[in-house]
This record gives sequence, C-alpha cells and structure tokens, in this order.
Amino acid sequence: MSQPIATTDLCDAFMRRAQSDFAVLPPVFRHFGGRRAFGGPVRTVKCFEDNSMVKAALEEPGWVDSAQGRVAQVLVVDGGASLRRALVGGNIAALAARNGWAGVLVDGCVRDVHELAACEVGICALALMPMPTEKRQTGQRDVAVQVQGVPIAPGQWLYADEDGVLICDQAWSH
Repeated sequence: MSQPIATTDLCDAFMRRAQSDFAVLPPVFRHFGGRRAFGGPVRTVKCFEDNSMVKAALEEPGWVDSAQGRVAQVLVVDGGASLRRALVGGNIAALAARNGWAGVLVDGCVRDVHELAACEVGICALALMPMPTEKRQTGQRDVAVQVQGVPIAPGQWLYADEDGVLICDQAWSH
C-alpha cells in the first residue's frame, strides 16, 4: 500500500488552487481501525440501525480498477448518525480487511473496539455502542448519501487521517 496523502496537505493544495471540488467533514469522527490513514474511491450504503447492506457490501472485493490502477475502496455508511446500534463490529471489520477494503466511514456507531483495532483497515465512526443491529435486510447501496451535512456520491474519493476526513470529486493528482 502506498503512503496515504495527508488531509492537511490536500486542504492546503486545494486552497492554493482555489478548487471547490472538495469538502471537509465535520470533526466528529474517531478512528477505531488498525489503519489511521486511508483513502480511495467511495462506495455507499444508506441504512438505519440495520447493517445487512453493510455486510453485503464488504463481502465483495474491496479493490477496483481505476485510472490510478488497482485501488482499494472506502465504504461510506450513512447510518443516520444513530447512536443506538453498532453498524460495524469485529466480524464485519475483519471481513473488510480480508476483502481488501481501504476503510469504512460510519455515520453512526461501531463496537468490539479491540477487534477493530486489530484489523488492517481504516474505520472511522461517531462513537462506540455495544448493541448490535436488527437484521431486516433494509437499506440501499451505491446511492448518494449525506454524512454530517456533506453530500457524498459513489465514485468520489475519500481521504482520512487523524487530522480529518475529506471528500474530493476525483483522485488527488499532483
């Protein structure tokens, strides 16, 4: 895996170029996965207190062929910012790591903190919650979502590190 691009460097570059094709997410996400910096093209799941679609997405290969070559993707989960159920736990995080995903950003909660930290995948979420979801097979995949007021669409690029999370319309090129 190549060295991730620092979000601070990206923001500086975008500001110098007066680019408006990026957005910085509010500073409400915490890192839980084994990777503290990650990035890649976005896939999305929209769900509420049901992680059936999250698991289905992460069961698929996390790699995609792009103009930048083969790259790992990032799953963005619009969980409606619910703090009542965990949408990702240790088993699902391990599945993401095994299938080559770069990371998972959850607008909601996660659980199994020690298992998440042991997985070689980036995981950002709002908080920890030990309660699992109900499995109702509800939700949508690969649709435009809104995370903390920021619109995110499949195919955009997400970059995350300990300084923050940002969304770009395309992969960063110097």
